[in-house]
Amino acid sequence: MKPILECRHVTKQFGRFTALSDISLSLSRGSVTGLLGPNGSGKTTLIKLINGLLTPSFGEILIDGMPISPETKKIVSYLPDCNCLPNTGKISDVIHLFRDFYDDFDEKRAYEMLQALSLDPSFRMRPLSKGTLEKVQLIMVMSRHADLYILDEPIAGVDPAARDFILNTILNYYDPQASILISTHLISDIESILNDVIFLQNGQILLQAKADDIRQKDGKTIDQLFREVFRC
Repeated sequence: MKPILECRHVTKQFGRFTALSDISLSLSRGSVTGLLGPNGSGKTTLIKLINGLLTPSFGEILIDGMPISPETKKIVSYLPDCNCLPNTGKISDVIHLFRDFYDDFDEKRAYEMLQALSLDPSFRMRPLSKGTLEKVQLIMVMSRHADLYILDEPIAGVDPAARDFILNTILNYYDPQASILISTHLISDIESILNDVIFLQNGQILLQAKADDIRQKDGKTIDQLFREVFRC
């Protein structure tokens, strides 16, 4: 089975600055992969390239064997690291917006997740807290029947008590044949759901491995290894 995502010798330059250098990686179907690295390592740049928001300076990116295009965007569900929801109307209006925009949007799933997170669809958007807005945006992203979910800091603004619940929600509401790429600094919070790990440093891949291999070979958690490698 072909990988859902392939990056082949991808380089991204901004003038004289090289944000990513010769990145090659692949994501298999049904995997949950952690994209991990310190600030400035190139994680968000890579995510924007995969979503077609930036264009590689060199190399190519394939999604389900296809170059980035409107067709690939139909099978990728993207959670950016900032709020992109409208600040007017109610949560239910956002659901209707996503339903009209995405053919694969599952309205029933969205309402189920709202209920699971104790969010009333009649709540108005403008007064919602940053953490609640992030929950709503995550629900919209996970309510699509996508082949690849890309989540950039999905739990950064969420209180610690809700993180496990949100991660369980992510796992319970995505197709096991789909793949998830998660970028986060909160490694210990997501470690239990990871199948694969990619460490980025200064725009280059420092490590790409199975999560279980790291634990068995190094005798360390992913968080411990991360802190050791990056001296956190």
